[in-house]
Amino acid sequence: FVNRIADANEPIEEIIAAPSVLVAKDKPKRNPHIPLPIDIFKGSADSRSNSKGIDMTNSDELKPLMKAMQEACASLPWQAGPLIKAKIKSDTQTTLYNPHQMTETVGFVIEANADDVATALEVAKAAEESWRQTSPESRALILNKMADLLEKHQPRLMAMLVKEAGKTIPDAISEVREAIDFCRYYAREGEAQLNVRLMPGITGERNEYRLLGRGTMVCISPWNFPLAIFLGQVSAALMSGNCVLAKPAEQTPLIAAAATDLFYSAGIPKEVLQLLPGRGEIVGAALVASPLIAGVLFTGSTETARLINRQLADRQGPIVPFIAETGGQNVMIVDASALPEQVVRDVLSSAFGSAGQRCSALRVLYLQEDVADKIIELLLGAMACLKVGDPGLIENDLGPVIDKEALGLLNDHLLKMEKEGRKLYQISLPESTQAGTYFAPCAFEIKSLSQLSREVFGPFLHIIRYKSSDLDQVMNEINATGYGLTFGVHSRINSNVEALADKIHAGNVYVNRNMIGAVVGVQPFGGEGLSGTGPKAGGPYYLARLCTEKVISINTTAAGGNASLLASAED
Repeated sequence: FVNRIADANEPIEEIIAAPSVLVAKDKPKRNPHIPLPIDIFKGSADSRSNSKGIDMTNSDELKPLMKAMQEACASLPWQAGPLIKAKIKSDTQTTLYNPHQMTETVGFVIEANADDVATALEVAKAAEESWRQTSPESRALILNKMADLLEKHQPRLMAMLVKEAGKTIPDAISEVREAIDFCRYYAREGEAQLNVRLMPGITGERNEYRLLGRGTMVCISPWNFPLAIFLGQVSAALMSGNCVLAKPAEQTPLIAAAATDLFYSAGIPKEVLQLLPGRGEIVGAALVASPLIAGVLFTGSTETARLINRQLADRQGPIVPFIAETGGQNVMIVDASALPEQVVRDVLSSAFGSAGQRCSALRVLYLQEDVADKIIELLLGAMACLKVGDPGLIENDLGPVIDKEALGLLNDHLLKMEKEGRKLYQISLPESTQAGTYFAPCAFEIKSLSQLSREVFGPFLHIIRYKSSDLDQVMNEINATGYGLTFGVHSRINSNVEALADKIHAGNVYVNRNMIGAVVGVQPFGGEGLSGTGPKAGGPYYLARLCTEKVISINTTAAGGNASLLASAED
């Protein structure tokens, strides 16, 4: 188009013709070397089907989706409780409210108590050996069936994410897709890694290497990804041959219960996967302290991870794995060569997407002083276009923060920054948000990273100017925070990009793009230092960490020699 519009000999009617008309006229054939979206992973080492997306600009796809979500909401309020292979003993019921409209009851949850935890532990312990001996192919079959069920029930799951967690519709789509990808990825990795592997050795000896389930794993998941992270943890632990006791976040047990029910429909025995909603100080503490558990998978705050680590060290029984994914003081550095419009687009999505409630979200934006004024002007104009409101309406970009506690922490930080920083812009909230836990997204300019003692979890962007001559000092300050989750670079100078990527202590580095939305099996996710222990979720080393290793060495000469050698001689 750009070339043709400058050609005076081209008829204007052809230049402005709709591309779809031109395509239909030419009747091109699809290039067989370009795979369809569902097949992009086919033929690779990670050969699996990609999760299906939804074109939100296509009314033929959007209208049925919205209708199905509305029908799912007609069954409100939803119910949840302990899903254990025993009679529920607890009678502590908690009401859950819609963070967009705190007067709307989303559902009720019966919280597990210490007796429920003890019962679930005994049931899981009795089921460990049977599940450990289940073949990797059988376990993978269940995970793939679970992925299909997630796709089938996507509208209902999306409705729950919107109502219970305050997710926008695009975020809800992405989360269901991520959950599907986790199931299919770990199924594929399990089939590749968990079967018996023959090791090299001398003639007359057979050496087998096996990865086996450890026992019963505790999975403690957060509220900001109540489906994707919940199922990421659970599916990995199940695929590895472990029984699972899942403790969802107190704010989002309904979606966890729905996912657990789907896993039962997919074929997971009820004694192998049990759900224990409840308070961390009751359910979480009892699970972590038990000598019957074989490991803990946790996603949440660094402070809670430290507490779990101490509890595991003090408990009786063997030393067990602890996989922790925690937060980060995530930074993006923009130099003078960066394209301002691209920077602004990526900053908006990284800092304010999901109302800033991602552990990967951008918290601190460093702008080279030569271009800072221009980029800030563009950024503030773009912020003014963001729409905050009911996440169930497709036109809104941001929804509420999760609860009153989160809102209170953000308001406290706002007061602090109004004294210590310079407010650049804060979005005005519409009146329709007054009944919910909404925080107005804002941007402040500060002098130094040292003004931030901890991660601020929400739509709050801090901007710092820097001189190019001070870049080494800036990098040292970033690394000195001790966090190491995500890091962004915007630059069109390759040597700058390589130098920054090499120096930063961060698990995921993003160049000339946004810093959120890691794809399972494509961008394995996880940090270092205060941001996590590893291995990375959705990566090739995750399953092995959940297994014990066993080597069996057989003297084949004791049975009369190596039959394969005799067969080779005859051939």
